[in-house]
Amino acid sequence: MIVFSYYPDDPRPRREAEALVEKGMSVDVICLRKGSEPKRGHVNGVKVYRLPVERRRSGKVRYLYEYLSFILLSAITISVLYLRKHYHLVHIHNMPDILVLSALIPRLLGARLILDLHDPMPEVFMAKYSIDNNHVFIRVLRFMERFCIRFSDLVLTPNAAFRDLFVSRGCPAGKIHIIMNSPQESIFRKAGRKTDLAAQEKNGRFVVMYHGTIVERNGIGVALEAVARAREKIPFISFEVYGEGDYVNQFLQRISQLNLKDVVHYHGYIPAEKISAEIESADIGVVPNIASTHWDLAFPTRIFEYLCMGKPVIAPKTRGILDYFPEDSLCFFTSGNPDDLSRVMLSLYQNPDKIKKIRDRGMAIYQDHRWELQKKHFTTLVQTLVHDGSCRQEQIKPMEISRHNQG
Repeated sequence: MIVFSYYPDDPRPRREAEALVEKGMSVDVICLRKGSEPKRGHVNGVKVYRLPVERRRSGKVRYLYEYLSFILLSAITISVLYLRKHYHLVHIHNMPDILVLSALIPRLLGARLILDLHDPMPEVFMAKYSIDNNHVFIRVLRFMERFCIRFSDLVLTPNAAFRDLFVSRGCPAGKIHIIMNSPQESIFRKAGRKTDLAAQEKNGRFVVMYHGTIVERNGIGVALEAVARAREKIPFISFEVYGEGDYVNQFLQRISQLNLKDVVHYHGYIPAEKISAEIESADIGVVPNIASTHWDLAFPTRIFEYLCMGKPVIAPKTRGILDYFPEDSLCFFTSGNPDDLSRVMLSLYQNPDKIKKIRDRGMAIYQDHRWELQKKHFTTLVQTLVHDGSCRQEQIKPMEISRHNQG
């Protein structure tokens, strides 16, 4: 696997790599190197090769430098390793899509190639930099996407909206499969404590939690505004925030401006093994993403992580989420609207029995997409690709359940 992120911090590559190891396969991961991390290591049976590139959130030029240097170094590394190990399969995780070129030598010498499209790059860059759909840079990204898909033997993506988008732009429908970002049950599982809302409330605080990247488009500012309004009617509300990103300084300043220092607690980044314990101590999880070309289609992994731990979720009403969750299975609010988000928080606080029913419906949907099922589909795809050379839809039955085909 080649991934432009840190390993094992990035959950999707980690889930997939460890799933293959469980099946008896030998898996190497080439990734970024953070700080003083060792150049090589082993994580749960996966051998990790860390390249001397560190990701920094400091503008377009830095992004370009990081992408190009990582592609070059990973191409050299995997070419050398291939001559020694003769990989059957190379699994590329985007972004960037063009990272597939690092696997050129193994591909030409017979290795199969998977392109794992975590996100559609054109939509991400349109949302991040407010670029128009017809901008020349976006057209270039769409061209690159089509090229990279054609270059690959199999394409994976995490939800139905993304799949439909890629197919609409030329990806053969039989070439792309959905592997959802479901949490690893070995990490995200309840430790046996009570999760009932009413029981939590008796302990004093009403704990709202956010974990994820601290960037403006993820709606963390909207969540702050909502908490500032909700505290007027929820006297013991607490907002616990976990993560890192380029919006942290503005986020901390806004806490002071809203006089929320006694309410909002920022904990920085903590690994997945510890975040599950923090989820268990929360009353609700909030996913405040602001609607955009990207977030309208995406399905935030955090929804499953909260439901896996038995927690109700507040989420925006977007296509990527509604594809899987009807309106009575999550606590929906209008994206970008702090007043509406505050209203939903208050409803959760005042009506724990009603919200418990919504949570239970959400948890039932999560059960249809839990990682054990996704993992089986993923490993079957890989085994079929290695042995038969293709993964057409007629060969592999898709593991896809949404509100449009439930029951």
